Amino acid sequence: MKLNKYRVQTDEEKIKIGKNLEEDIGFELLKRAIKESTGFNCEQYKEAHFRRRVNVRVRATSSENYGEYLRLLKKDSEEYEYLIKALTINVSEFFRNPETFEVIEKEVIPFLIKSRSDSLIKSIRIWSAGCATGEEAYSLAILLHKVLNRDYNKYRISIIGTDIDTLSLEKAQKGVYLENVLKNVDASTKENYFVKLNETYQVSDQLKSMIRFKRQDMISESCTGRFDLIICRNVMIYFKKEVQEQLQLNFHKALNRGGFLVIGKAETLLGAASNHFKTYNSRERLYIKETKDI
Repeated sequence: MKLNKYRVQTDEEKIKIGKNLEEDIGFELLKRAIKESTGFNCEQYKEAHFRRRVNVRVRATSSENYGEYLRLLKKDSEEYEYLIKALTINVSEFFRNPETFEVIEKEVIPFLIKSRSDSLIKSIRIWSAGCATGEEAYSLAILLHKVLNRDYNKYRISIIGTDIDTLSLEKAQKGVYLENVLKNVDASTKENYFVKLNETYQVSDQLKSMIRFKRQDMISESCTGRFDLIICRNVMIYFKKEVQEQLQLNFHKALNRGGFLVIGKAETLLGAASNHFKTYNSRERLYIKETKDI
């Protein structure tokens, strides 16, 4: 019999499970099992946040404690997929925080285009790190295509979207979205870059051709190549501070000189990383690499 992944619990069940989890000493065993089975490095995350996200799945499966949930994981491999989805919190939409994308459209992309005006090979490379279900990467593709307009075919455009959640990446590759995540997309953009399919919207083949999605754990795996723009928003905030700093140093190394980094509005540059970027727009958390590699 297949498990009901989201069975509604009574108030009594919620109270009992909550108390059990507070006192449960099996949490470390569960973390070790998750890392061994999925490669997901639990130790890099803030513990309070990590525990809250695990508890979402513990309660959803009506497991009374971490030991029972661990036994469930061993019997039901599909549950690991639900768990990773809960841990990665993939909430996104097209042009999320429109004011940030306005700066990218009107200032960052024109700057990159101008800086390549005399280059024999005109290329622009962008990395959407922690891309979730792909809305951010596709939003960047739309802006590039709009700004370049007739000159689009003169450039080598490369956008890479990475995430640790394979289910989200599968959705990103399909490029089919409900209308609610397109609330910041105007009618003209919808008409030019999407195909309406009943109650959903399919991104155009042209946009798909600009982007490559791949699975990556940004903490333990580096991204090869040099980029002109790296956008990683609302991902690092869930990591410990030393991990955030190391990621920011990794982004610095991955950027071309004069390249841009965009982070979430609740995030900030930390430690050594703060000395290697120049603030371009503090309100939109947009920075530029001026120094050489560290």
